[in-house]
Amino acid sequence: METTPTTYGRLRIERQDLAPARWLEKPSAETGESFFTPVSVCAPGFPAYARILHPAELAGRPVRWDEVASAYDGRTVTGATRWHELIGLGHRFDLDNRDLSRPGVWDHPPKEGPTPAALAHAMIPVLARHTRTPDRCWFGLWAGYGQYDWTGVPVFETPGREEILLAGRLSDAASPAEAGEADPDCPWPDELPDLWWPEDRAWCVGGDTDLFSTYVGGSESCIAELLATPGLEAHRAEQTDPLD
Repeated sequence: METTPTTYGRLRIERQDLAPARWLEKPSAETGESFFTPVSVCAPGFPAYARILHPAELAGRPVRWDEVASAYDGRTVTGATRWHELIGLGHRFDLDNRDLSRPGVWDHPPKEGPTPAALAHAMIPVLARHTRTPDRCWFGLWAGYGQYDWTGVPVFETPGREEILLAGRLSDAASPAEAGEADPDCPWPDELPDLWWPEDRAWCVGGDTDLFSTYVGGSESCIAELLATPGLEAHRAEQTDPLD
């Protein structure tokens, strides 16, 4: 385990004032205290939400969920579809310790965790068009990622997680992954932040170490543009949809 860094990618680690994150800590009727719906990893109160699916892989190339669905009796992918159900399993725990690949369709399941870097690069220009403060953004990184010793770094709490507050430009949101992108053999590429939001709170991006998806809350126009963005397999989500 490495010592605590002074920056995370090009994002500054906030060690003093956690006030910009307090709005995410407040219990609400929408989130309660549980970790079951999009607003528990994102934030409640936005006019619209999107779910961005992390792709599966086949021989190193990304595979969309709708491509996988076509190989399983033509199943349909929606904003509430869960990966284990898509591939015919009864429970998410059935994914553990089993070779469930489908030859010629997928050989690795979607990446669990915060937003994959390739998706982040597609999301960033869209999100930048829907905030007045793209150069003043905040990020939350789960303190449980094991590559660094975060002892002594203050955290804020979201349902089920303790998060480290980071600050920086939206354009640098994917910077923690650059070492891994430059060196495919990098043993511990840094995870991207789980949470992203601009100072004006025009939208909020939420992911988690246990999820196959990234969720975004924002205006109707922001969500509509994300749904139409090439390189993203995105669906409209409801605040009460099950997480996956």
